[in-house]
Amino acid sequence: MTDRNVQRAAALDTATISDALDKLGIAGQCLGIKPRDYRFRMAGRAHTILYGPLDAARPGTVGDYIDALEPGTVVVLDNGGLEDATVWGDILTALAHRKGLAGTVIDGANRDTHLSIELGYPIFSRSYSMRTGKDRVQVDAEQVPVTIGQARVLPGDIVRGDADGVVVIARAREEEILDIAETIDRAEQAIRDLVDAGSTLAQARARLQYHTLQSK
Repeated sequence: MTDRNVQRAAALDTATISDALDKLGIAGQCLGIKPRDYRFRMAGRAHTILYGPLDAARPGTVGDYIDALEPGTVVVLDNGGLEDATVWGDILTALAHRKGLAGTVIDGANRDTHLSIELGYPIFSRSYSMRTGKDRVQVDAEQVPVTIGQARVLPGDIVRGDADGVVVIARAREEEILDIAETIDRAEQAIRDLVDAGSTLAQARARLQYHTLQSK
């Protein structure tokens, strides 16, 4: 089944969506989360995983959650920003690519970056390292609210990533966010067209009321 709003998000860049979020006063920018390759692009609905420190009394695993995920899903991993305990590596990358997942977002670190680039599987993370998270962190909860780069992500939210980073489109307000983002996108394209036709940038911006596009 086609998810129309995921398709709408995929047609917009993160900068435009970020401007729409600013206009609405929504903190949906995942600050500090970057693509491992600038060519990565991703859009899909979030499946969230929350990690915590290893609990010796109730030990868990880094997670086998991937087996149940559907194609087009974005895996969203909240590892508290840790850069020295990875929660995603080559086996998960290979399986995610094979299953047709849309991508992976990590507030923390991944490893085996080379494979994601070779396969073209999008990974967006805070950092990367060789140091495993096994016996250091474990899955605390699945499909719960998480925090990625200061942005709140709920299961089912749309997550969009490109060369500039990652934004979250809250499911509860996705129509409103996408409507405004598309309006901004059309206005900016119109400005480019006017400039190409000989207008000055100042004239084009004034005509399209550019300076009000992102204002609350």
